[in-house]
Amino acid sequence: MEDKLEDAFIEQINQNMGIAHKVCNIYFNDSQDREDVIQEMLYQLWKGYPSFQGNAKFSTWMYKVCLNTALTNLKRSKRTKSESISEAHNQIADDPVTEREWDITMLYRLLEKLSPLNKSIVLLYLEDLQYDEISGITGLSKSNISVRLVRIKNELRKFKQHIL
Repeated sequence: MEDKLEDAFIEQINQNMGIAHKVCNIYFNDSQDREDVIQEMLYQLWKGYPSFQGNAKFSTWMYKVCLNTALTNLKRSKRTKSESISEAHNQIADDPVTEREWDITMLYRLLEKLSPLNKSIVLLYLEDLQYDEISGITGLSKSNISVRLVRIKNELRKFKQHIL
């Protein structure tokens, strides 16, 4: 019985591992931090998998676990690290080579200005999740998601004007 559970878990994780990487890339700049948090995410996913009911898609449940794990680790790391997120992001790419790299660098610089919850909403929105899925992951109502996305877009436009 446990072998079937483990096999099903591994199959689901292999199909959806990009979720953990995307969440970590938004919240953590240091590659070692990302690796540590991914390991913590996998542990939390494995620990919670027996209680996964299948009421939502596995990917939706995985986003929720990964985002909660990332936010918990982010709070913990803010207490222990003196380097700010913005300083680390500035080290990512001061001289991007291609237009795509420039766009990605700008996106990360803009996203660092957002609150952790708003980062989560943007990530899920960019993943083309429906409002009801985003609602299920974040615990916010669908109408709140809609309002927040409008506000986030306006906020990002203002940030972009200040950066450029």
